[in-house]
Amino acid sequence: MSKQNKNYKLTETAAHFPEHGPVDENGREILLSVKNADIFFGKKDNQVKAVQNASFDIYKGETFSLVGESGSGKTTIGRAVIRANSCTNGEITYKGVRISGKIPHSLDREVIRNIQMVFQDPAASLNERATVEYIISEGLYNFHLYENEADRVAKVEKIVEDVGLLPEHLTRYPHEFSGGQRQRVGLARAMVMEPELVVADEPISALDVSIRAQILNLMNKFQEERGTTYLFIAHDLSIVRYISDRIGVIYKGRIVEVATSEELFNFPLHPYTRSLISAIPLPDPDLEKNKVLFTYDPSVHDYSNEEPELTDIGHGHYVYGSKKEIEEYKAIREKGEPLKTLSVVGVNAEAPTEEEIEEMYTPTAEILSRPQHDNGGALLTVLSFLLPVIGLIAAFLFRRKNYIRNYKACKKGAIAGFVTLAVLIVLLLLLILRATL
Repeated sequence: MSKQNKNYKLTETAAHFPEHGPVDENGREILLSVKNADIFFGKKDNQVKAVQNASFDIYKGETFSLVGESGSGKTTIGRAVIRANSCTNGEITYKGVRISGKIPHSLDREVIRNIQMVFQDPAASLNERATVEYIISEGLYNFHLYENEADRVAKVEKIVEDVGLLPEHLTRYPHEFSGGQRQRVGLARAMVMEPELVVADEPISALDVSIRAQILNLMNKFQEERGTTYLFIAHDLSIVRYISDRIGVIYKGRIVEVATSEELFNFPLHPYTRSLISAIPLPDPDLEKNKVLFTYDPSVHDYSNEEPELTDIGHGHYVYGSKKEIEEYKAIREKGEPLKTLSVVGVNAEAPTEEEIEEMYTPTAEILSRPQHDNGGALLTVLSFLLPVIGLIAAFLFRRKNYIRNYKACKKGAIAGFVTLAVLIVLLLLLILRATL
């Protein structure tokens, strides 16, 4: 696991990957390493910090799952691994070679060859104009991974059989298949390249429950037969628990906890992890009705005096927090008593009091991050253009009240108005000067 330190030099890149990656102190080969990665979009006021200071390692042959709620940055990291997103700061290394940022063309091709992605939406990720045979063969064509036409056909038919489809499916188009069959095609397209790492971006979230199990079994089969390594992106912890070797929990772009699957579920130390586990649905409707949810409140952390870090507390368990919090987490972990992650009234918990219910359902933050009428309409821009002085005053007032879109609209119109006014004044002076000469 990389330490949280921004003051480091980027790893040297190379033209090709070595046969094996670096080995950690426990003798495990580190296939992929994300080091202090920041991924920002936009500039200045419009900048969105999607991922901040993310660090984790993925070992060869394991399934590392990245879990968190929607919008937490999971897919952003996955896309950065396949070089679809660029890192603003930090780096991503594969077998010890940096693959983020500018790299040689030969290495870029090796990244595509060795790292494949299975997308969340099987309908949108397949070319509707191409047959299944061409979709699966495209990677073979691009990298010429076949000796002759007979060898290509044999590889395509073999992978189609491996994912549970039939040879006659090769001449069909994606719209002729069900969602589960389309996801099998997407999995076949990735696995025919024989990649070492597969980024699976919520590959089962759009599928029925029975089909989910079939896709997961297929992925496990490829892992056993080929030693494939997975970066599995999901938000359903009930599934992640049983397929993952290690799990990383991400909240608003920050990795808050990393541990093995059993370690994380027995000792969910970070409050956000506890809230995710408490939200796992129970199959028994009576138990589900009486379940007490644990709600995560970010205000419980006090990071005003010191910067929190992702720290190893032992047992391969990393938790994000201040020094005081880390000491508390260590004390809890060293007791060795598994934490109660599920509370059901009448089973292992008492009914919450009225005060607790009120606190539970009272929002701790505003639902809207901006005022309701902060729409930045074109009318504000036009009025500020016609009356730039009043527009600047309005922009100042909007800024103070956090009407950011209205502020930008007034500012834009006022600046354009002043520029236009200045041009007109200059032209008028030139006309007067010319008339007097």
